Amino acid sequence: MKIMVCTTLVYSKIYPPALNKHRQIVTTLEKNKALLPFNTFGLMADAQAFMVIQTTKDIKTAIQSGIRPLRILGGGSNILFTKTVDGLLLKNEISGIEIVRRWNNKVHIAVGGGENWHKFVLWAVENGYGGIENMSLIPGTVGASPIQNIGAYGVELKDVFVRLEAIDLATNKKYVFNKKQCEFGYRDSIFKRHAKDKYLITKVVFSLTSTQHKINTSYGDISKTLETLQITGTPTIKDISKAVIHIRSSKLPDPAKIGNCGSFFKNPELPSSVLEQIRQTHPTAPGYTLPNDRVKIPAGWLIEQCGWKGKRVGNTGCYEKQALVLVNHGGANGQEVKQLSQDIIKSVKEQFNVALEPEVNIW
Repeated sequence: MKIMVCTTLVYSKIYPPALNKHRQIVTTLEKNKALLPFNTFGLMADAQAFMVIQTTKDIKTAIQSGIRPLRILGGGSNILFTKTVDGLLLKNEISGIEIVRRWNNKVHIAVGGGENWHKFVLWAVENGYGGIENMSLIPGTVGASPIQNIGAYGVELKDVFVRLEAIDLATNKKYVFNKKQCEFGYRDSIFKRHAKDKYLITKVVFSLTSTQHKINTSYGDISKTLETLQITGTPTIKDISKAVIHIRSSKLPDPAKIGNCGSFFKNPELPSSVLEQIRQTHPTAPGYTLPNDRVKIPAGWLIEQCGWKGKRVGNTGCYEKQALVLVNHGGANGQEVKQLSQDIIKSVKEQFNVALEPEVNIW
């Protein structure tokens, strides 16, 4: 695979302040760093070495430290710490929002990899840029969004992705990855496979609409929620964002109140014959049609049928409103959560012959 070496980009306008401008962090390398504040599961864990990255110069400093392996941490919302993190953990805090290009009803926006994803969505909506409003309230950073190919309510990151800039952690060279080179899949990309931990994503460029927005209300409960919120007529991108925030807030626990990483498992994509088999004993089993005679079966439904929804096991359990979410009721450790996930995978496999895959990165 050929990857382009990055040349300097000239941006037409910088929009101050950057979302993280208020963060004044002195970049230092710390040993035996406690990671409790840096993971939404609220788990006790340590990193052998830890460093906040605010600029590309910081990346060079980290590489020159000689500590290996180099690992990358974004918002800590999609990770399960099960042991001490070896090597040097790099916390991406690179900020900034810049307009790259405007034409017709399109705009390209470059965003620092350390920016908070949801805050960026709110910024875009407030400034009249559409295309990511359906992905409101997804936790994490902008730099992590292409790694996971995040998505919600009928929209995925790849739908608005243009390119990203990244630093090779072995050579300190800057590269540009286009959409094809990212090899996007369902909650997947090259950065979760053979490029895992090889690059730190410094910037992501998105293609959004400035007018004539394509409003997507076809997935999930968006239309019903708009009615509940008494939003009539043609909804705006602000209306869609408001509805999605309402839905997610009602279904998913606040990590500040109960530790969790949101959806722990991927929704399995399987041959349609598997769903037909399941419906022989569960006639109302849900499934969403995909190309090539395949279907997506909600993992939450499978888990709930196995009796896990709302079940507590020690200090862990499945959230009472959404079986797809594993929670830390307080005092749990990473191994306990991992064991719970393995028990759930085993029971779903035994009952439905479907193998669930974690969406969360387990370290």
